[in-house]
Amino acid sequence: MAAGSARPIKVGLVLPTVDGTMPDGMPRWSDLKNLAQRAEAVSFDSLWIPDHLLFQDARTEGERIAVWECWSILAALAAATNRVELGTFVACTSFRNPALLAKMADTVDEISNGRLILGLGAGYMEAEFRAFGYPYDNLMGRFEEALQIIHPLLHTGAVDFKGKYYEARDCELLRRGPRRTGPPIMIGARPDRPRSLRLTAQYADCWHVFCGQVRRIVPMMKAVDEACTKMGRDPSTLQRTSTVMFEVPVTPNGYSHPAWRKFKEAAGSQTGGPQEIADTLRAFAHAGVSHVQVWLDPYSLAGIDAFAPALELLDQG
Repeated sequence: MAAGSARPIKVGLVLPTVDGTMPDGMPRWSDLKNLAQRAEAVSFDSLWIPDHLLFQDARTEGERIAVWECWSILAALAAATNRVELGTFVACTSFRNPALLAKMADTVDEISNGRLILGLGAGYMEAEFRAFGYPYDNLMGRFEEALQIIHPLLHTGAVDFKGKYYEARDCELLRRGPRRTGPPIMIGARPDRPRSLRLTAQYADCWHVFCGQVRRIVPMMKAVDEACTKMGRDPSTLQRTSTVMFEVPVTPNGYSHPAWRKFKEAAGSQTGGPQEIADTLRAFAHAGVSHVQVWLDPYSLAGIDAFAPALELLDQG
């Protein structure tokens, strides 16, 4: 059955671009391409690429962990797939000049024939900012200015802006991609951050949170509704998305790096067979979530195949 035929919620797969997220360690491009093409074949709706330059925080106990660069992988996937939507999970606006970031998004949208979802965030991991020479001060101020450039460039094709941190004077996107208003913008925003929620209500087409349990996301979405109302926006015009982690019973399983095992435990992974997975996804849909991004354990072709029956059950309504 084709993806989305009777599906109450879109189901995406976050691809493992970080060392230790696959049983054998660091994923290579051939691994990522194979996983992406298998995910498309079994009817996942979307693929998502994390945007980090390295990982180093409390989870890694000071160790630096390698990760592939997001936009390079995303552009390659745009050419290696045909149907699935492709998203940044989420692109840190501090890592690239915001006008250039809009140009990159427009170009990947062209390569993919209009399949990009532009996930954006302010960033948070100090180690990667310091290592790659990006300023770590005033992240939200920089994020807000970046949105003031990216949003009009993608939606209207032009911007003239000068701020404290960024400027784009008389800037245009010439030879636009396949969508005249550009790809949809998704902003990752925690509900306890009023400024993030305000910017989401002001600029985003989709709101995202990493929340693997339905009972936790319902009160979060009330905060999103309130932010929209304060901005004079109909809350129903803002789509809701969430990350969910699932374990499937195949071997070898488990992330190969201890940091990612800790991450899995903290995130609260879901377990069960295809029916339980399908029921969990339906519960998210019933709560008002329109799209989920799945972290899968294990990340392997066998893991994707084990998840596929849940998608078939989901398609049955």
